[in-house]
Amino acid sequence: MITRAIGIALLIAGIGMVFWGYQISESLTVQLTSKISGALPDEVMYRYIAGSASGIAGLFLVLKG
Repeated sequence: MITRAIGIALLIAGIGMVFWGYQISESLTVQLTSKISGALPDEVMYRYIAGSASGIAGLFLVLKG
């Protein structure tokens, strides 16, 4: 039961972090930086990576638990 609850929390946190990264990537400053440099800023990539890892771990725990 505890494992499933932790999995749900990780899944929700992962979805939230990916959504937060998406919101940041849509800002005007980031779009201009992306046009100039050709890459997304590190803060966006960190949120995408951490959110994906958290979501995958949470899904695994929900399905396993």
